[in-house]
Amino acid sequence: VQLQASGGGLVQAGGSLRLSCAASGRTFTINYMGWFRQAPGKEREVVATIRWSGGNTYYTDSVKGRFTISRDSAKDTVYLRMDSLKPEDTAVYFCAALMRFASQYDYWGQGTQVTVSS
Repeated sequence: VQLQASGGGLVQAGGSLRLSCAASGRTFTINYMGWFRQAPGKEREVVATIRWSGGNTYYTDSVKGRFTISRDSAKDTVYLRMDSLKPEDTAVYFCAALMRFASQYDYWGQGTQVTVSS
C-alpha cells in the first residue's frame, strides 16, 4: 500500500484546511486509516481515525468539533477537514494505514506541513 498526502499550508488562526491522503496498491487489505501529527519537540499523536469500510471514526479530544475525517471510497482517499484552526495545531501531519490482522499502523505517507499563524 502506498499513501500520498497533500493539502498542508499556511493559514491564519480560525481558518480552514483540508488534507487528502490517496491510497493505492492493495487497498482492500486496509482496516483503518488515521491522521497523525507531530509538532516540533513533541511526540507524534493520533488526530483522527476512520474505518476503511466506513463509519467508526475517532478524534482526539483537542480536535473534536473542529476536525472531520471522511473517506471517498471511489477514490480510495481519506480527508481531514480542519476548521477553526489554532496555532497549537501547527505540526507535520501524516496519514497512515492499519492493515487487517495488524496491531499497528505500518504504512505511512509523507508528512505535510500545517502552519497556523496567530
